Amino acid sequence: MTPSHDLSVPGESARKTLAIRLESGQHAQLTMIAQLEELTMTDAIRQAIDQWIETRRNNPQLQERAEAVLADIERDAASRRGAIAALLGSEERTPATRRKSPMGFAQPSQRTTRQKGDEPATS
Repeated sequence: MTPSHDLSVPGESARKTLAIRLESGQHAQLTMIAQLEELTMTDAIRQAIDQWIETRRNNPQLQERAEAVLADIERDAASRRGAIAALLGSEERTPATRRKSPMGFAQPSQRTTRQKGDEPATS
């Protein structure tokens, strides 16, 4: 079996259930081949899927499409970061330069407080 790349999300089940419909002839052949290979149906199907994924993974056209999708995701993320920065009234900063408050929000660079009867004071 080909090694699989773990794409699971932390906190989610590592396995997913998938129901498929097969033609009766296809099912009979799969059942017979699995028995002859001394495999469970599940293992036979997993091997077939692993081989299919590996074949597609090495396809240059698929890699080009995947790179284009990744570039779109990066552009969208940059646009969303900019929109959030604008909402917060701050310059766009890299994650390493952001300061966190105890609540997990970025702290403003200057805080203003109003004391009783006074003009706003900067602290």
